[in-house]
Amino acid sequence: MSSNKNALIRYKTLDKCLKNKYKKYRLEDLMDECSEALFEFEGKESFVSKRTVQLDLQNMRSEKFGYEAPIEVYERKYYRYSDQDYSIHQISVNENDLKAMNNAVQILKQFKDFSMFKEMNGVIQKLEDSIHSTSQKSIIHLDKNENLKGLEHIDILYESILNKKVLKICYKSFRARESNYYVVHPQLLKEYNNRWFLVCWHKQKLMNLALDRMEEIIVEDKIEYHDIDLDADQYFSEIIGATVSPNQRGQNVIFVVTSEHAPYVKTKPFHHSQEIVSEDENGTTFKICVQLNFELERMILGMGEFLTVLAPRKLKQRISKSISKAYKNYHSNPDETAE
Repeated sequence: MSSNKNALIRYKTLDKCLKNKYKKYRLEDLMDECSEALFEFEGKESFVSKRTVQLDLQNMRSEKFGYEAPIEVYERKYYRYSDQDYSIHQISVNENDLKAMNNAVQILKQFKDFSMFKEMNGVIQKLEDSIHSTSQKSIIHLDKNENLKGLEHIDILYESILNKKVLKICYKSFRARESNYYVVHPQLLKEYNNRWFLVCWHKQKLMNLALDRMEEIIVEDKIEYHDIDLDADQYFSEIIGATVSPNQRGQNVIFVVTSEHAPYVKTKPFHHSQEIVSEDENGTTFKICVQLNFELERMILGMGEFLTVLAPRKLKQRISKSISKAYKNYHSNPDETAE
């Protein structure tokens, strides 16, 4: 159990003792009560020292956690609240606290209709009622689309990862003519550019399945789940987007951005590995270390004429080929004039 959780259990226990009007508590009694409370939660002996309880009482008296508890020592050995109606669970909040809570509620409200947050609706409503924020319009807007195809699958996928369940998924990729069934061990849900993916273990390797291509999901209770303990940060560390190639290593991608648009790339890096190689009046040269995938190419093409790839050669050729095809789309009939 974490030290923070232990501390919260002790504070709650001390609060219960200090507001008890019918029993006198010495410091040793408070130590025993805290030790017993921790034993109930941890299931093992946990001795709380005199020094620990003294520090807890000091913290509760101070402004450190916003308690400012009126703890007094009477008859030179017993502890209690001087205000018999006080409790750390009945703390009043000031104007700044209310504003901070209101801002948090406005952000949470934006997820209210999203399937993963359905159970939060009641909690959000209670928070709104408590801080009287229902009349305030949202001043923070997050990019989201509740109507995306495949979002209806998130709940079962999330629960399957949480409860370590094997799934049989009927899936039809964009390139396939017919649907296929895959027996997978779901590991992680990944969102990129308003599209959701399931990272799963299938036939001794990791694969991505787009939620919008899933047609049916069946829980396979009789198959033992294989947990590969996937570290998401490490797994996606060398890519932009969601497509990871297990046989490819990150490469140094070098590109130059015109001086007019370089500030946008500086303030919103393409990747966490991004660094500036050089800079002059014509533009800024950047370097990132990533795998070469579709999402990277799409990001580069999205910058249009403002970005030029310098290396690696393979990526430079791909981008050049895509631009050539796009050019032909607009110049397929030279004799045709625009209206």
